[in-house]
Amino acid sequence: MNRIDQRFADLGRQNRAAFVAYVMAGDPDPETAWRILEGLPAAGADLIELGLPFSDPMADGPPIQRAALRALRAGMTTQGVLALVRRFRQVDDATPIVLMGYLNPILSLGYGAFAEQAAGAGVDGLIVVDCPPEEADPLADALDAQNVALIRLATPTTDAARLGIVARRTRGFIYYVSVTGVTGAREADAGQIAPAVAKVRSVGQLPVAVGFGIRTPERGAEVARIADGVVVGSALVDEIAGAIAQNRDPAPKVLDTAAALAHAVHSARI
Repeated sequence: MNRIDQRFADLGRQNRAAFVAYVMAGDPDPETAWRILEGLPAAGADLIELGLPFSDPMADGPPIQRAALRALRAGMTTQGVLALVRRFRQVDDATPIVLMGYLNPILSLGYGAFAEQAAGAGVDGLIVVDCPPEEADPLADALDAQNVALIRLATPTTDAARLGIVARRTRGFIYYVSVTGVTGAREADAGQIAPAVAKVRSVGQLPVAVGFGIRTPERGAEVARIADGVVVGSALVDEIAGAIAQNRDPAPKVLDTAAALAHAVHSARI
């Protein structure tokens, strides 16, 4: 087991869904991003998705696009992201970290080198939004050699045949995109999600975490009754943007929002 498997197993025994918090590495600056990252486990994050800043994040809506640009302007790089994870591992060796990003920065470094350096930093999983399963075997090979999970996405338009392809070589969990379109664009509908999650779980035989379209504790609790994990990103990233606009420290507001969402997810099945 790596940390992802262990965390889902532990939560399953407690009959609790995982709260998965997404933040962009380096947003709005490396030191503030560090304080947010360091504080997320105490705020209730069971897993952390850490965005790899990229100039053309095509699957992401405006809030995360702006977060990526803020991080890039502040000097964040792929090596800077790995350094942030290494720093986190000095204070937390239990919370799983999944990097989420796009293929270009990984290709630039090389699959083998990226996998080795990510594992050495303490990364547990990787989501690559624009790497289709048909092209992913070399990346999966490199990650498997380092016990880093390649986590794939399923969507409302993924049919049964395609879902089998998506599940092949996926590890850790399957990320179910609850709405069509980009992140933060529309709100998730728990009634529509339930049958899809059951289908994904039956085919993949893995935990299913639902993301895109979950912004409030109420919606997070609804999804937590259905799925194994609830992913929230845009709502946290928006808190950073709002604090910047008010010339305030973003970290406390982000962590307060994360804590409210985590409480709702964790208590949903009680």
